[in-house]
Amino acid sequence: MTDVLIMVFGLIVIFISIMAHEVAHGSVALALGDSTARDEGRLTLNPLKHIDPFGTIILPLFLALIPGNSVIIGWAKPVPINFNNITDKKFGALKVSLAGPLSNFVLATVFALIIRFVPALNPEMNFIFTIIIFYNLILGIFNLIPIPPLDGSHILFDLLPQGQTLETIKGFLYQYGVFILIFVLFIFPRLDWIYGLTEKIFSLLTGQPLTLSF
Repeated sequence: MTDVLIMVFGLIVIFISIMAHEVAHGSVALALGDSTARDEGRLTLNPLKHIDPFGTIILPLFLALIPGNSVIIGWAKPVPINFNNITDKKFGALKVSLAGPLSNFVLATVFALIIRFVPALNPEMNFIFTIIIFYNLILGIFNLIPIPPLDGSHILFDLLPQGQTLETIKGFLYQYGVFILIFVLFIFPRLDWIYGLTEKIFSLLTGQPLTLSF
């Protein structure tokens, strides 16, 4: 399998995983009483409904074309959620925020357990599952970074004591967070710390070292 095919397959995996991530947000919101995502047709795996021009197309392609870079990340257009409709006023927002990263970690874990407990898995399937695990772990970890529009910011804001100081910080980050994130990604495009953490989790789940070659 050539490097180009690996890159193309990786981009496909990322795109599907990002969609699953957003659908997870909307599905948990629906379960908690808010049907906004469903009403606006966002509880679907139709890719056209989830494309964010920068986060879904430009950024992943940019990272894929960096020589020697093995970490490709991105995000989709956030699903619309009206938190006023959420029935769980105490933990509802936190549950919705956690749903996206957890969906990626669950997908990674399922395929990791197959690698770990199916000894007859052929090398081709082992490699395909490795790519799926790798990118879902990358997406899950990346989305926990506490900078808007990533889920980590919402999780952090939900956990911190509410007050005027927090509202001021939230206002600033919601306004400029995406620019801060883009700056960080362009200054440190390889994100080696994410790769290192992903490598450790991969080995823990599968019992094998992470190998991104075939």
